[in-house]
Amino acid sequence: MRGSLPAVALLASTLLGAAPGGSGETISLAGNGPGQRLDVTLTQVVDPARPTDPEPTGSDRLVATRFRLENTGTAVYQDSPAPAAHLLDTAGQRFTGDDVPTTAGPAFPGTVTLDPGGTAEGFITFRIPADAEPAAVQFALNTGLADDVGQWSLPLP
Repeated sequence: MRGSLPAVALLASTLLGAAPGGSGETISLAGNGPGQRLDVTLTQVVDPARPTDPEPTGSDRLVATRFRLENTGTAVYQDSPAPAAHLLDTAGQRFTGDDVPTTAGPAFPGTVTLDPGGTAEGFITFRIPADAEPAAVQFALNTGLADDVGQWSLPLP
């Protein structure tokens, strides 16, 4: 199934209007409001990730993704990064990010506020089926509702 990974990521980016990016590449994304712009970089993927507090995961596993956000716009960025991110698997399923703390590193707070020029880094975690194969991660401003969507292929090199 790994051979279909690039085809699924390309198909997902085409269907969802995502701007494809290389692994670890910075993608400049616009929000729906005037002056909203972020440079977003996916810097690390931890798969599987362990929760910091023991919790039953059943047949699920956690995948933690580390993002760097830089406000390159003229407006203050105030948003919730976790629901702004989605993980796509090779079967075409889409999973929304969560604030689950893991041993991979610190999660973003529920709301991030960045003045123009400000930066923040943190992890966004996804709960996926144990047998799922991650294909891509997406990020969009406005809690994931902006038209401009960045996408990174997985796995990272």
